[in-house]
Amino acid sequence: MKLYGYWRSGAAWRVRIALNLKGVAYECISVHLMRDGGEHTKPAYRTVNPQMRVPSLVLDDGTVLVQSPAILEWLEEAYPMPPLLPKDARTRAQIRGIAGIIGCDVHPLTNAAGTLKYLRQANKLDEAAILAWLTQWTRAGFTAVEALVGEGPFSFGDRPTLADLYIVPQLAAARRFNVPVDDFARINRIAAHCATLEAFKKAAPESQPDRE
Repeated sequence: MKLYGYWRSGAAWRVRIALNLKGVAYECISVHLMRDGGEHTKPAYRTVNPQMRVPSLVLDDGTVLVQSPAILEWLEEAYPMPPLLPKDARTRAQIRGIAGIIGCDVHPLTNAAGTLKYLRQANKLDEAAILAWLTQWTRAGFTAVEALVGEGPFSFGDRPTLADLYIVPQLAAARRFNVPVDDFARINRIAAHCATLEAFKKAAPESQPDRE
């Protein structure tokens, strides 16, 4: 299968982690989000994903899956081992809640190629205003996540779940944009532990072939 993504995309990063954890072979195809107005806006990629977002996962039979939450759920169903969601329904709901806070409330409002680009170009916000925006929405989401995750090495216990796949890229994005996040002790501890795993190392932006 083929994963269309961008080395620094948090959404593509989540999917890379899941593929690596489950041992699923895939080919990375770079879609540069900044070059020449963004390769994701060009006709060649629009035929793959009409929304012009990454990631897109093209299965061996040609089926195209879009949106990282849907891709991650498909991977969990198609490749159930090792599981990224536990058997307990209540804990699964809690994990999906963490994913929702980050994937629905934080990431869309702090997306460099989407929201932030629009704020800079259409609303003419300067970098101080952009940082204030990033800080507001990142810290609001992380405050909730910090209170909801557990004390184990991962968000929920002793093995990675979907919650960790959302936390790691979003924390990295916050640091890249200079949002103050050092006070979120649990989130930082989780990310540091995840960084020791090979699946997370291989998925990290610095390990991608299209890294600049």
